[in-house]
Amino acid sequence: MAVPRHKTSKAKKNSRRAHHAMTASNTSECPRCNAAKLPHRVCGNCGYYKDEKKVEVASL
Repeated sequence: MAVPRHKTSKAKKNSRRAHHAMTASNTSECPRCNAAKLPHRVCGNCGYYKDEKKVEVASL
């Protein structure tokens, strides 16, 4: 098993982690109620997915 001979510096460690930044998730528009929703998911506003009622949404 390989064992590092020297301590990894902060610069080396942080440059390796340069691609770990979070990105914003893409949102699409619900064709039924025009609310923002995640693609390929049931709309949290109306409960529809692909023109079918999938979830009963409680009104507040």
